[in-house]
Amino acid sequence: MENHFNDQSTECSVSSDSNDCQRVDQYGFERSEDFNYESYEELMSKHLAAVARRSKKWSKLLQDTVKVEKNVKVKRYVRKGVPCEHRTQVWMAASGAQDQLERNPGYYHSLLKAEHDPKVEEVIRADMHRTFPDNIQFRASSQPCLQKALFNVLLAYGHHNKDVGYCQGMNFIAGYLLIITKDEEKSFWLMDALLSKILPEVLGELVRMKVPAVWQVMNRHDVMWTLVVSRWFICLYVDILPVETVLRIWDCLFYEGSKILFRVALTLIRHHQNLISQAQSLSEICERFKQITHGEYVEDCHTFMQKIFMEPGGLSTATITKLRKMCRNRITSA
Repeated sequence: MENHFNDQSTECSVSSDSNDCQRVDQYGFERSEDFNYESYEELMSKHLAAVARRSKKWSKLLQDTVKVEKNVKVKRYVRKGVPCEHRTQVWMAASGAQDQLERNPGYYHSLLKAEHDPKVEEVIRADMHRTFPDNIQFRASSQPCLQKALFNVLLAYGHHNKDVGYCQGMNFIAGYLLIITKDEEKSFWLMDALLSKILPEVLGELVRMKVPAVWQVMNRHDVMWTLVVSRWFICLYVDILPVETVLRIWDCLFYEGSKILFRVALTLIRHHQNLISQAQSLSEICERFKQITHGEYVEDCHTFMQKIFMEPGGLSTATITKLRKMCRNRITSA
């Protein structure tokens, strides 16, 4: 069974008309009617030379190898952004997904051929048309259409991880992976690498330590962290932050692990702590948590990614592991 499809120029796949091309970004997403082309062009031209230099450096680094070393130099490269043409290789190698794929040949296809739970199938099918309706690659008229590949990846994962099964939000993660990899099996193993170490309650403890003013307002109004940030973690910021910003976050996520998710959340909360702290009710808090994921601060992915490594201060994997254990124990003893 074939699990990959021909790569194609997404930007102009709808029409050869240049105006149509401008309305769709390089990942297939239609731009909104109020999209500021002038501001976008200015931002892109400012970073174009740096992006070209980084692409050359990555090509040299990955020449004649499928491995991605864990060292200070590569970490610096990753934090500055992985070029789109190298993302699949870097994500697969850095996350351990490539090792899993090679250790389990044929496993993905065996999941697709196995007998499936009709309830899981039904829930996944219901989400197909809700997945990126603004992306031309997920429309039935598109060649190829990514909906079938999306269904396969979600169905396989639902049967691979039966404790979790399928949850709403997974469709967006799998969709992004397919847009980048153009490969079902690789998307499946990358998804498996991503969905294992996420716990919103850990963020609450980090906010208590690093942004006490926000922790106090959350505590005062008795707002659970899962209410305001669970979607950030379930969707890994897909459909929450701008596409290019999400992909830059994922570059670091695959290389450095789940602490990146907390760095992003802490940066958003710390940067907007005055706005959040002024909220007078639960509904106002929820609304302000939605507000902070929009605007220029998150649209300039280059500056935002610099901020996530500066604003929260030190954040070690050991700290995250300790807090995760503490939160798990609190949940199981409740």
